[in-house]
Amino acid sequence: MVGDEEQERDFQRFLRRVDDVANLVQGLSSTDSAVNAKAIAEAEKRLRDEETSKEEERNTAVNRTIINTRASDMANAEAVNADGFLAMLEKDAKERAKRRKRNEHLANALKEKGNDAFRKGDYVIAIQRYTEGLEKLRDKQELYTNRAQAYLKVHEYEKAIGDCEWALKCNEKCIKAYFLMGKAHLSLKHYSEARQCYEKILQINPQKESLFKDCMNEVNLEEKRIKDEERAMKEVQSGKLAALSIKELLQKLHRPDQSVLYYAGGIRLLAGTVKDCTEQTLFRTNNGFSILGDNEIVRRGFCAESKNAAEVDLSVSLLLLWQAVCTGNEENQRLLLTHPDVNAQLPKLLSSGVSEIQKETLALIYLYSENENGRRLLVRHLDLTKWLQVLMMFVNSPDARASSAINILSDLTQEERFKTQCRVMLSTDVLPLFTQLLTSAKLVNQAALARCIGIMGNLCADVVIRMQMAECKECWQACLKLVDEYFDVSTSKYQECLFAVLGLMMNLLLESNVIVQYFAVDISGRCMSLLRDKDGRIVTRAIGVLSRILPASSSAVEEVVKGGVVKKMIKFLKAGGQTTCNYGIKTLSICTRSNRQAQEDLVKSDKGFSVLLKLLDSEDEMIVGNAALCLGQCLVVPGAATSLLNSSIVMILLKHAGGDARRTSVQENAAIALGKLCVAEPRHIFQLRKLNGLAILNSSMKYVHSV
Repeated sequence: MVGDEEQERDFQRFLRRVDDVANLVQGLSSTDSAVNAKAIAEAEKRLRDEETSKEEERNTAVNRTIINTRASDMANAEAVNADGFLAMLEKDAKERAKRRKRNEHLANALKEKGNDAFRKGDYVIAIQRYTEGLEKLRDKQELYTNRAQAYLKVHEYEKAIGDCEWALKCNEKCIKAYFLMGKAHLSLKHYSEARQCYEKILQINPQKESLFKDCMNEVNLEEKRIKDEERAMKEVQSGKLAALSIKELLQKLHRPDQSVLYYAGGIRLLAGTVKDCTEQTLFRTNNGFSILGDNEIVRRGFCAESKNAAEVDLSVSLLLLWQAVCTGNEENQRLLLTHPDVNAQLPKLLSSGVSEIQKETLALIYLYSENENGRRLLVRHLDLTKWLQVLMMFVNSPDARASSAINILSDLTQEERFKTQCRVMLSTDVLPLFTQLLTSAKLVNQAALARCIGIMGNLCADVVIRMQMAECKECWQACLKLVDEYFDVSTSKYQECLFAVLGLMMNLLLESNVIVQYFAVDISGRCMSLLRDKDGRIVTRAIGVLSRILPASSSAVEEVVKGGVVKKMIKFLKAGGQTTCNYGIKTLSICTRSNRQAQEDLVKSDKGFSVLLKLLDSEDEMIVGNAALCLGQCLVVPGAATSLLNSSIVMILLKHAGGDARRTSVQENAAIALGKLCVAEPRHIFQLRKLNGLAILNSSMKYVHSV
């Protein structure tokens, strides 16, 4: 019968729906986070479908033709069941939301307890707390990554990788998960997998390039270390003489209660035996670095505050040995620098006053500073707050120690963390020493002093350091003294000191304070004297200092104008290069801004403004902007605008004011000069009309009225 078949189909549909509901409810209560999430998504979909169905029913017309009037009991039962199911789902969704909120609160509390245990070093308890938190909330990414970090601490690397994988299921862009997974793979010697993890970090966030480089470098070093140790072991097993010698020498050095000279001689012999990477590795794998920690006589001699001749010999021997085992070997460099006695003694050895110890200490440190990885080891493992002062003291040395110390300083200034550490002792210790060196320039190693001044100038890139130096009255006085002495000392080395001091002063003049204002007249006066120097580099920097000091003092401007600065600048602008022109035109623009004498001197010195017209055609917009500013300021001088009637000045200014210049300030300066030109000499307006430039002139008038 047709009716019976239809009833059977309805019944089967009902049973299938009941099965679906049962499976859905089972999924909602599942402890598996993936199954649970899938069930939640399905339930929410069914709720949306039901809402859509009800909406369609409301919008359907009532007066439709009924084909089959026999109601199906099974269909009615199914509908009733469906309504009940959806109501149950809605109720369950609300309950789940409350339950999740409650569980999230509990999970966060357990996470904090885990974090507290982790900070205290109780990693087992931390793991327990993170696990309890995950039982409350299985999709909380932070709990997985925190537990992974704890697993790393207890060397459970596979479990750490598993937690990182779960964290990435919660958040596929979790950088911390990839970082920790890379660490775990590295510990398991899975070098390729570790690199893939770190590459993912860079893909997710390209700004993490520094972290990426550090991580990849760590992988490369660890892989190299393992290979080196395997190669070294093969050489020992093959009976290679050098390999056996290192092992035997180390055994002899571990003999207790021998004399200091016995150990010093053995260490020097060992240093001579280490010639390649394999021997460096054997030194490390045979606990060579424990010489200092395990042998009390060696340790006491090396750490003695006041050393006798034997202890000096021992210390020098150790320094030579460490140079031999650390040259080109970053793993050995790391192990040495993390040794507590070495870490503490290096600055003391530099300050020891014993030239041989200082020489070899500097040589050892230079092994680190000459490459990026070595510098990072230095700034990461050492307190470098006093190193600027300690290394700067070697400027007094007449021998190679001065050059070595300055080389190290020059390398260290490339590291931002070193600059940050330099701030600590700058005012109290470094600047007093630096000013002393400047005032004693005739007596110290002048080649080293010139480089030292340059390094201090580079450190001025750090705003905090620059502000402290610019506020140091004694520093300015010392700089001026060095300039004064230059006129009596004409050596090339002293000339380099002066060149460096002028660069330092330029950097310091990026700051403006009462000390700068106080010295403005003296500084500008010294620079005016230096304009007669035969060295073009000195002249250029003197003009540069003028361009930065004059805005600080109107008195300084008056003095240099009286000294003929305008005529001198015009002379340099005619013959100078781009840098000289930049400084020179800026100096003129400052002088002519409010000084009538300077304006008149410029009109008199630069006939027909030929120099300014040339500068207005420059490709350097800074030069163009200052030239336009200077021209506009000089047009108040009677006859100045008239002298330009037969020139192309209108076209030049119009071009810059009309938008050819990229800098807004250049456009404004050109527009102002154009407006002033037409006000001072109305006949320029005819040329402006020919060039269809009246609109630009009108727009420039707001700048003219604001001046």
